[in-house]
Amino acid sequence: MKHKFNRRSKKRFSRVFLITMFLCVAILLCFMLVAREIRNREMRKNPEQILQQSLLVYMNYISEQRYDDMYEMLTEGSRKTISKKEFVSRNSAIYKGMEMENMIVDITGYDQEKLTVKYNTSFDTVAGNINFENEASFWEEDGAYKIIWNDSMIFPELRSQDKVRVSTVPAERGELLDRNGRVLAGKGLASSVGIIPGKLGNPKKAIKRIAKLLGMKSKEIEKELSAKWVRDDSLVPIKTLPKVRETDLRVANPDKEVLKEQDRQDKLLHIAGVMISDTEIREYPMKEAAAHLIGYVQNVTAEDLEEHAGEGYTSSSVIGKTGMEGLFEKELKGRNGCRIYIINAEGKETEELGCIPVQNGKDIKLTIDADLQSWLYDSFKTDKSCSVSINPFTGEVLALVSTPSYDNNAFIMGMSGKQWKLLNEDDKKPLYNRFRQVWCPGSSFKPITAAIGLQSGAIDPMEDFGGEGHSWQKDKSWGTYHVTTLHTYQPVILENALIYSDNIYFAKAALKIGSEEMERALSEMGFPGELPFEIKMGKSSYSNTEHIESEIQLADSGYGQGQILVNPLHLACIYTSFCNQGNMIKPYLLYQEDAKANKWISGAFSQEVAKRVLDGITKVVNQPHGTGYAIHRKDVLLAGKTGTAEIKDSKEDTSGTELGWFTVLTPDRKEKKAILVVSMVEDVKERGGSGYVIRKDKPVLEKWFREDP
Repeated sequence: MKHKFNRRSKKRFSRVFLITMFLCVAILLCFMLVAREIRNREMRKNPEQILQQSLLVYMNYISEQRYDDMYEMLTEGSRKTISKKEFVSRNSAIYKGMEMENMIVDITGYDQEKLTVKYNTSFDTVAGNINFENEASFWEEDGAYKIIWNDSMIFPELRSQDKVRVSTVPAERGELLDRNGRVLAGKGLASSVGIIPGKLGNPKKAIKRIAKLLGMKSKEIEKELSAKWVRDDSLVPIKTLPKVRETDLRVANPDKEVLKEQDRQDKLLHIAGVMISDTEIREYPMKEAAAHLIGYVQNVTAEDLEEHAGEGYTSSSVIGKTGMEGLFEKELKGRNGCRIYIINAEGKETEELGCIPVQNGKDIKLTIDADLQSWLYDSFKTDKSCSVSINPFTGEVLALVSTPSYDNNAFIMGMSGKQWKLLNEDDKKPLYNRFRQVWCPGSSFKPITAAIGLQSGAIDPMEDFGGEGHSWQKDKSWGTYHVTTLHTYQPVILENALIYSDNIYFAKAALKIGSEEMERALSEMGFPGELPFEIKMGKSSYSNTEHIESEIQLADSGYGQGQILVNPLHLACIYTSFCNQGNMIKPYLLYQEDAKANKWISGAFSQEVAKRVLDGITKVVNQPHGTGYAIHRKDVLLAGKTGTAEIKDSKEDTSGTELGWFTVLTPDRKEKKAILVVSMVEDVKERGGSGYVIRKDKPVLEKWFREDP
């Protein structure tokens, strides 16, 4: 249906529309006036509740960092004294700088005549909890109560020209010390290379020369120089280099590396704009000799800060990454001190708001003997090896060495991409911590088989197992597989089997023991399980599956082959049972003034069994036919066991390599310099087998037992 409007009807419609609109506006204005009157009456009726609620809203905006909304709650007069930008900037800088959180506001009073609300504020900051009494004043403006603001609303003592400062006092990291107080990780000096951009003559050319001398890329230096904070007169740190001391240069024959470093720094100083200054760093005096043990620290990453939120780390903190530095991080790092205070326009401190005193990190004294650690490293540093040493009567760990190694100071100085690549791609794996791993023990396992056999009654120590020559198999069911040995002797009894390290004897002994008893006994000695030690070690095991699966595997296990894998420190702990009446001693790293042994496994073997095995391995070193006789001494009684483990892909493999082992200890409890050393070297095939390891351990023991000057 269509509607037609003539001119008269259109005029009538317009008139009606205007009247309607006028009435609507009038009604709306009336509604607004009524609402305003109701609100004014409500304000006059209960202003206390409204003011308190307004204050709480304002304070809540602080917690939520809604500084724009805070500004809208101020009176017009307050907003004339400070712009929104200035207001937001000042509040944000102060509250964020303090790292304010967990704000609690408690209303304590109200003055109706003055329109003021008294309140107590409490919140946590980097300098601890801050709380104070304050007062907020209001003014009725445009039908609402607005806050009369000035700087004292942030802190009562704060004035417009004052500034709030946050000062951090870094905690000194604790030192790592050896048993004699020798520093293993502590404060050191290095040379910090910096650039003043405005003094570079030809920046592009200069940066290229600097980059070449520092082993860096020009882009890396340019990135540092382009940081937002950098000005022409800023000193921009670029790289940390070793400190060259005058005493190092004055010696008769200065070290070539020291001279090379001095030459590099001299060349850097000849470039305009380069400065070299001393800087304090974390230093590792033993370098490669203890790198795997001590580890290193590095600057915290964003991931570290997230993972350790609330633990006092800042963007300038360092954190222990590996070794003792990581293990004792909480004790070593300490807690930074922090102050929050107000200074006036003249820079004078007027008020301290919060303070947490600095707590320096604790020094950690280890059972490690730095000299022994160095001697073992120096003797084996060209090998792929590991050595562990403990006091067999107390459990104090005297040395933990892995070779080849790396200089952990390089991580402090800032390792270049080239250095990192060389370390990672080195075939000898210098970053690989070998003393934490498990290895095939070979004949060093035979005393354990002997002890299990004696303890279970499966072996009569005087039973002659009969001569089999150099090759033996149980029966034809073994097919072409034979157990081989190097020596023949008579009679074939336990003691001689240990002295001559007879594989065939211990293969037969394992079969007598049986897989069930072998598994049970090894399980009681910690196979497989966690070694009770500060450092997490690889788990020793007797099979790749849950059980020893075959006769051949069992026979091979008897002389430390098959699928037997042992951690060197675990092996050392088992050997402690032979000189501690059958009790396995627990190893430990934290030094104690009065060292006392703690038993890890009581009664692993009986006293009689332990003594018989100890007598056997004592003769291994002291009988001319013993495989360890090369380390025999006239002044100190030693006991020990050699071992050579074949590492091959299959029984038929003839191209496999060999691991060489030697375990040596002082069996006499009265020995003043008691020691037990387990050393393992990879790739000893055609280098003398276990004899190679003995030759490496011998000079170490010479130094250990020599008379003090």
